[in-house]
Amino acid sequence: MAGIIADDWILWNGSSTSITTFVSSQPVEATDDAFWDQFWADTATSVQDVFALVPAAEIRAVREESPSNLATLCYKAVEKLVQGAESGCHTEKERQIVLNCCRLLTRILPYIFEDPDWRGFFWSTVPGAGRGGGDEDDENARPLAESLLLAVTDLLFCPDFTVQSHRRSMVDTAEDIHSIDSCEYIWEAGVGFAHSPQPNYIHDLNRTELLKLLLTCFSEAMYLPPSSDSSNTNPWVQFFCSTENRHALPLFTSLLNVVCAYDPVGYGIPYNHLLFSDYREPLVEEAAQVLIVTLDYDSSTSSSPTVDGTTTGTAMDDVDPPGPDNLFVNYLSRIHREEDFQFILKGVARLLSNPLVQTYLPNSAKKIQFHQELLVLFWKLCDFNKKFLFFVLKSSDVLDILVPILYFLNDARADQSRVGLMHIGVFILLLLSGERNFGVRLNKPYSVRVPMDIPVFTGTHADLLIIVFHKIITSGHQRLQPLFDCLLTIVVNVSPYLKSLSMVAANKLLHLLEAFSTTWFLFSAVQNHHLVFFLLEVFNNIIQYQFDGNSNLVYAVIRKRNVFHQLANLPTDSQSIQKGLQRKKKTPEPISRTNSQDGVSMEGSRPAAPAEPGTLKTSLVATPGIDKLTEKSQVSEDGTMRSLEPEASQLSPEGNSPAALSDGEPWSGEASHSRRDRRRLSSASSSGQWTPSPDWVMSWKSKLPLQTIMRLLQVLVPQVEKICIDKGLTDESEILKFLQHGTLVGLLPVPHPILIRKYQANSGTAMWFRTYMWGVIYLRNVDPPIWYDTDVKLFEIQRRGLLFPRQLCVLPGISSMFGLSFCYNAPPVEPVDDKNILGDVLKDDEDRVGQGEAVQQVPGVSGHQGHNGEVGHANLTEGCSHQQDHVQAAGVDDCPDHGAHAHQGQKHNVVGIIDHKDLAAGDQAGGLDLVHHKDTGPDDYSTGAQQWPKDHPLELEFGLGVRDVVVADASPHVLPHD
Repeated sequence: MAGIIADDWILWNGSSTSITTFVSSQPVEATDDAFWDQFWADTATSVQDVFALVPAAEIRAVREESPSNLATLCYKAVEKLVQGAESGCHTEKERQIVLNCCRLLTRILPYIFEDPDWRGFFWSTVPGAGRGGGDEDDENARPLAESLLLAVTDLLFCPDFTVQSHRRSMVDTAEDIHSIDSCEYIWEAGVGFAHSPQPNYIHDLNRTELLKLLLTCFSEAMYLPPSSDSSNTNPWVQFFCSTENRHALPLFTSLLNVVCAYDPVGYGIPYNHLLFSDYREPLVEEAAQVLIVTLDYDSSTSSSPTVDGTTTGTAMDDVDPPGPDNLFVNYLSRIHREEDFQFILKGVARLLSNPLVQTYLPNSAKKIQFHQELLVLFWKLCDFNKKFLFFVLKSSDVLDILVPILYFLNDARADQSRVGLMHIGVFILLLLSGERNFGVRLNKPYSVRVPMDIPVFTGTHADLLIIVFHKIITSGHQRLQPLFDCLLTIVVNVSPYLKSLSMVAANKLLHLLEAFSTTWFLFSAVQNHHLVFFLLEVFNNIIQYQFDGNSNLVYAVIRKRNVFHQLANLPTDSQSIQKGLQRKKKTPEPISRTNSQDGVSMEGSRPAAPAEPGTLKTSLVATPGIDKLTEKSQVSEDGTMRSLEPEASQLSPEGNSPAALSDGEPWSGEASHSRRDRRRLSSASSSGQWTPSPDWVMSWKSKLPLQTIMRLLQVLVPQVEKICIDKGLTDESEILKFLQHGTLVGLLPVPHPILIRKYQANSGTAMWFRTYMWGVIYLRNVDPPIWYDTDVKLFEIQRRGLLFPRQLCVLPGISSMFGLSFCYNAPPVEPVDDKNILGDVLKDDEDRVGQGEAVQQVPGVSGHQGHNGEVGHANLTEGCSHQQDHVQAAGVDDCPDHGAHAHQGQKHNVVGIIDHKDLAAGDQAGGLDLVHHKDTGPDDYSTGAQQWPKDHPLELEFGLGVRDVVVADASPHVLPHD
């Protein structure tokens, strides 16, 4: 640092005096103001200059070789900030000194935090800095960190520096600055403040610099390993959000209002963002990041009231807000005016929808990049303020949040650097789906077309949700498999309220059931059958509670009735189990989607793409399993929900066989199955690999909730066949009309109670959000690169295109989401193949293909549908020369009627199920669902690797998402379990 700091001195002071004593062992006295003032000279500079002129290596050298000098430098910089806050920064010289000190501390603090021996330095006391503001005994001295935070908060409401002066009186003394009522200087109109100050870009720039310093102070959490212990609070955030901060309320309001009031489009003038600089956007980004960090509070220690006023298993007291020690959480939970809720919701929805805005002129509208911070903020709002959650759900405005989230999920599904974005989006939808109003709102027709590479359909927002979820499951990367349980739980929660599914969405659900119910998939992993239970529960809910209006789903169930019969007759003997496992073959060559209905996507859409080379990403800790993420609630006749006590066990007294379920009883034994599965895992084979046994298959097969569906098929299939023969129906629309006017009243089993799996706060998700939040902040702050190349402990950082294969370690005893367990610094295992799981599920059935088995098909019920959801013509042929569930293999269709469709040299991911000979027509209703993926090569995380520019490695655009570095077991279908 000696040479660099000397250069700094030349740049700032015009002097070439040597300051090599700074890095020598000889301490420089704190009273030597002439020496220390060189670091914050009043010459104008920029934060980029400070980061370029003070390199990391020399900061570490000073820290190791001259610790006393580094300590004095920090103390003197804080002292200057305190002096500036007390004086009011009247002169330009004072303001420049404050900004230079702020930039210098922003540069140095991460290197203080990365060294455990230095971490407590800022919490040591400074002589003369008493809590009363004057010289007091050292016993009552204020720690340096507290002085720094209080000075920064004072500066954030300093007239003519960061806020507009009211000019009613001049601020000349410390008494004057401390007598200011900062609630009169809130930065933006909105919650609790009606006056909108005149915009001032200088004030915005100064606020941004101070908020960067605040964020850097809070970032000590990055340098501590992940821990689920909620008692490990961040001391910086804890003090900042305490009553010691007299500006807590106006600062919270300012941050929230600045974010929610921001409109990146402005007056809508095309290309205005290219003609004029937007000084508000950097401030909004920093405000959003500071806000979500200050709201980092583990709500699992408080009650979790539902929107109907009941509680989820704990007592609720409306008087005591969650986290009273954290004033920011306290204030957030106490917002209650509807106009404030409307302001927040409209603001968040406007910003989340910004990337979706389509314009006739390319790139003519400004696109924001901080949608991940907005999603975390929205999560905090719903988690801490249940009245806000109720407000969101009581109107269709919730759909303004839903559509952007589905857009982000669909867009990020193929990009492993954005796996964190996938998780936060799914978590939000899981939270919303726990409330009845969300399912009801999904019935609103979907008319505003957002560019997504999904099939064109005519339907509701529920159809959109199901189609996007199907796309994620069938064409997302392998590391999204832990989310399958969450995705299907969301569909289960909303299914009792879905009045009318489109044919496209109905076929997607049947396609998922068909894929997940193959014997190979069911027997490949200990938890795979859970997905079948979820899907069967979806069908049961719709049939029992929304039969009228869902003729499309009933029709699809009739057409695919053989899937349910195969489940009912699932073999349980050892020979059949082994035979089913042997059906896994080498992944077939993929087929093009050219003739598939999915080939027609919405206008303006683009396929999901992997991360660009050079993308930085951060790791994520594991999240809890679905049984810990949710708790079951039963909907009563009056519409209220009551929590269900966790089942002690569903085993018989002997503990060896499951207790039988009555007809119509919904499956609710994920937790008991998990416990049983873990016990069975302990008795694995000597090789350490789990193998399915007949007892294990019987333990869950007997609980398959097939009674309702089988009764439906028993009643309707003969009627449909008779109508087709008697009336000679040639159009499946006639069959749909018959189903629309039919009824099953009195014919189905007694409706089961509606079971909702509500999100419940827990320390595991709190730790996940903390890791994800700081990972996003790390990646988003690249100008300047505040934390780049520092020894971060909370997560790992890797750069796409320059990586070794990611590795996994199973950490015994720690259950993570859906059976995945992660650990750090683990010995490597074999590299992982990122193929999608359904690429292995949807294979030829060796026992059936080529045997010429007749199709079990209702006459006239084998038609296909057009890509827009309209019904096509029916095929009255009863038999077919090829198996109904025939699956494409080797890249060439085996059925001669299809023609040869070879696709050499292409890398696709998933093969759909083909059950109709009219391939060229696009057989959506027939189950054709071919999923196409870009050719990324066999090792997609090294595809297109390129070196960063050596002259300036930070000029490349960093990835805007985060991902965890560890992935699933090398086997693409078996997840490790603790």
